[in-house]
Amino acid sequence: MKMSSAPKDLQPHQVFDIDGVPQGASKCFDDDGRLKRTGTFWTASAHIITAVIGSGVLSLAWATAQLGWIAGPAVLFLFSFVTYYTSVLLSSCYRTGDSVTGKRNYTYMDAVRSNLGGAKMKICGLIQYLNLFGVAIGYTIAASISMMAIKRSNCFHESHDKNPCHISSNPYMIMFGIFEIILSQIPDFDQIWWLSIVAAIMSFAYSTIGLGLGVAKVAESGKFRGSLTGISIGTVTQTQKIWRSFQALGNIAFAYSYSIILIEIQDTIKSPPSEKKTMKKATLLSVIVTTLFYMLCGCMGYAAFGDLAPGNLLTGFGFYNPYWLLDIANAAIVIHLVGAYQVYCQPLFAFIEKWAAEKFPDSQFITKEIKIPIPGFKPYNLNLFRLVWRTIFVIITTVISMLMPFFNDVVGILGAFGFWPLTVYFPVEMYIAQKQIPKWSTRWLCLQILSFACLIISIAAAAGSVAGVILDLKVYKPFKTSY
Repeated sequence: MKMSSAPKDLQPHQVFDIDGVPQGASKCFDDDGRLKRTGTFWTASAHIITAVIGSGVLSLAWATAQLGWIAGPAVLFLFSFVTYYTSVLLSSCYRTGDSVTGKRNYTYMDAVRSNLGGAKMKICGLIQYLNLFGVAIGYTIAASISMMAIKRSNCFHESHDKNPCHISSNPYMIMFGIFEIILSQIPDFDQIWWLSIVAAIMSFAYSTIGLGLGVAKVAESGKFRGSLTGISIGTVTQTQKIWRSFQALGNIAFAYSYSIILIEIQDTIKSPPSEKKTMKKATLLSVIVTTLFYMLCGCMGYAAFGDLAPGNLLTGFGFYNPYWLLDIANAAIVIHLVGAYQVYCQPLFAFIEKWAAEKFPDSQFITKEIKIPIPGFKPYNLNLFRLVWRTIFVIITTVISMLMPFFNDVVGILGAFGFWPLTVYFPVEMYIAQKQIPKWSTRWLCLQILSFACLIISIAAAAGSVAGVILDLKVYKPFKTSY
């Protein structure tokens, strides 16, 4: 039974009955004819924290080392403010018109189409889904690095420090890919809330261990390393210093990027209160929590290592005792990334499947659901197109990760590529259109200045990260990387 026609009858103004429930809504269905949304402030916060405190936190000590004690924390705070502010603007665009009864926009692209038109929607969709594809690659690389860190740590201790334990990242990427193929068969975003909560707990676990090890290393040496201006000339050349500083901006931007799935998260929230109010509170809590963690992890990592701060904080502690604690932290990263991969990829999966169903409505391969009984649980709806397409997607991201396993550079490129258009430009432009802010008014000018400043930062970050990839490729042989 199709329900997609329901919103046409209910938008943009819905009539309320005596109980305050829009007509067309009921105990089982929302005002758009879809099944009742069950998301809350806590599940939305868990989704955001899972998306935000990802592998990006591990590169923050390195990023702080490039920028120094003044610019490092300042840039972290600046990105947190911009992310929160533009996320609030974006959450206002979930409904077109009235924030309580207006037409729902189920995806970021729907919101752009409603507010800015079809041409900009296509540009937004291309950037958004390319970014989600890139995040899947970044997370595969990060997970393999952590799995290798566990293996090397145990190998090193078993050989009593005599074996250098060089191992290839490829088997670990394949292992991660197999896990993702299985989990990618969860049909939609609403059904992975439990995975988000587990992943959010894991992100706190490994961030806390990284922070604790940083504090312990500072206490052991009795001094804070680092300088006010960052990594010193001599350790790197003047040119490298500039490129690395730019790349650090991309890494920090990536650490805060979750706007690309904000609307999709908001579409899981039940109402009343309005989805906008709940999302605003969830965003505030999540950005405060993540900024606190980022400041602590970035600054304590820099204080512990100084100019030698590693690209991945937890692999930089080498084989310090207690090595089992590092093993726990790296295992937590892997579990977190298993969940975060799904949180980011579900909107992309849903987009392709919706497009295919609309393009080929009579195809049994695309539309037929096969019920598979599971003892003790509800039957699982197997869709052959979903099975094939999602499996191919995971295989492609895994192969590309094996070809380009440069964690810091990939993270920097993703941050630079997605930050300005998705986190700043589209939310600002949609907000201006929705609120009908007059051109050249003070508010309009302030929003445009914010957008332009973030564009400059994104261009600089992209340039630094591309320069990093070019340098890495000079000494790299595909599929033969070992650490």
